[in-house]
Amino acid sequence: MSEDMKAELERLRAENEALKAKEKRGTYLKVSEKGGVSLYGMRRFPITFYREEWERILGMGDEIRGFISQHASELKTKGGGAE
Repeated sequence: MSEDMKAELERLRAENEALKAKEKRGTYLKVSEKGGVSLYGMRRFPITFYREEWERILGMGDEIRGFISQHASELKTKGGGAE
């Protein structure tokens, strides 16, 4: 195997490992181009709201938890079944 091929193989291995590490990253936040807060890792595409929208959602935390508890039998999990 030539030195060029070895170097290319090593580059591709490193790129592959970087992509795998990115997949394992889980959920994270990022500032969007338009100045919103984007949540990555929950869906195929990020969920983006502006600061005041996130603050409003976070302020509803107890209400959201209560709603989920009250409607647990109607709600599905990501796996598709009801809890």
